[in-house]
Amino acid sequence: MAERIWHKAPGRVAVALLLVATVAVAGCSKKSERVFFNGNYYPSKARAADKADRKRFTVSVRRADQGRAGAREAGRYGGKQYCLKHFGTSEIAWTVGPDAPDAVLARQSGRLTFSGTCVLW
Repeated sequence: MAERIWHKAPGRVAVALLLVATVAVAGCSKKSERVFFNGNYYPSKARAADKADRKRFTVSVRRADQGRAGAREAGRYGGKQYCLKHFGTSEIAWTVGPDAPDAVLARQSGRLTFSGTCVLW
């Protein structure tokens, strides 16, 4: 049966195998690129606060209940990655940053949220 499928649609089988291999490799590279803070992984996402002014951004850090210090550093790292990617600089003027007191930080359901502006030269 497998021989019949292979001979009738070799292109489809090859494309399917290539797709499976690509997905497998892509999944491995993401996991190996994880950055750990204080021994824990804190998924973070940085995005523009306003589409008209991409210099202003927010960073949301999940799993902050693993440790506040690690979550703060993950937020700092996420902000620097955002500014480097979009503007080529890692300098940030934080509005609510990783060094802010606990009372100022926005917390909800295990997340910390930071905000800042990429500083351009």
